[in-house]
Amino acid sequence: MSAADVRFKLNTGAEIPALGLGTWQSKAGEVERAVSHAISVGYRHIDGAFCYQNEQEVGAGIKEALASGKVKREDLFVTTKLWCSYHTRVEEAVDLSLKNLGLDYVDLYLMHWPLAMNANGNHPLFPKLADGSRDIDHSRSHIDTWKDMEKLPATGKVRAIGVSNYSVKYFEELLPHVTVVPAVNQIENHPSLPQQEIVDFCKEKGIHITAYSPLGSTGSPLFTAEPIVEVAKKRGVSPASVLLSWHIARGSSVLGKSVTPSRIEDNRNSLIKLDESDMATIAKYTDGLAATNSFQRFVYPPFGVNFGFPDKQ
Repeated sequence: MSAADVRFKLNTGAEIPALGLGTWQSKAGEVERAVSHAISVGYRHIDGAFCYQNEQEVGAGIKEALASGKVKREDLFVTTKLWCSYHTRVEEAVDLSLKNLGLDYVDLYLMHWPLAMNANGNHPLFPKLADGSRDIDHSRSHIDTWKDMEKLPATGKVRAIGVSNYSVKYFEELLPHVTVVPAVNQIENHPSLPQQEIVDFCKEKGIHITAYSPLGSTGSPLFTAEPIVEVAKKRGVSPASVLLSWHIARGSSVLGKSVTPSRIEDNRNSLIKLDESDMATIAKYTDGLAATNSFQRFVYPPFGVNFGFPDKQ
């Protein structure tokens, strides 16, 4: 089996494909083609979110791929997410996403961030207070939101539920109250932000990790980091291939984001199975960052809330 065809078993018994196509920050008019093309070249895991405001295009891309007759709905693993301003309207949010996507169900539904924003604020997605700060609903606990999410699988609209951007702190608040353990925690993850604490915690609890922003950001130092380049040269692949493959070697699924057909294909076709020596080489980089407290987080919305991430207080 090639690295691109690896699947991981969730605590629900379902399998999640190791490589997914991310759709965050993809421009209007590009997402439909990207999704359709990705599925046509072998992707079976598509990640989206209500907040990305492109679910309709994601759905159109899926519809186009299904119309080809080469893939069936049950072959795909589709994820979307509950946005913060819908924490008190969970099933309504699912219905909106399903309508946008043109689907009867999603395979995974995630709580996008563990905080609620004012459902009746001055913007449907990003309500703000007079001082410009985010309009947070402090009366609504992420635990309450999770209890509402636990009702979703019984509706048939959602096959599995999980969370995103959870730290150990938030899991320690949540887990004593659950009847359904989250299937997935989707987090920013790359060698500049290995988040070993939360990765180890989730592994212990049977919660699968999906990595977003696996390459860091535009102009990321990861592409020129000496240990990454060393492994890339040794294996005859690009640094991007090494960075994507690193997650699969850790047992995590990973979201490669692109709207360029050739890059979508390269992200899949150039995945490799890193061995212990490769992982040890990359560990030199992460260990060096740990020693100097130099981990770098690229995605941290201005919520004004401490999410308990040890690298970003």
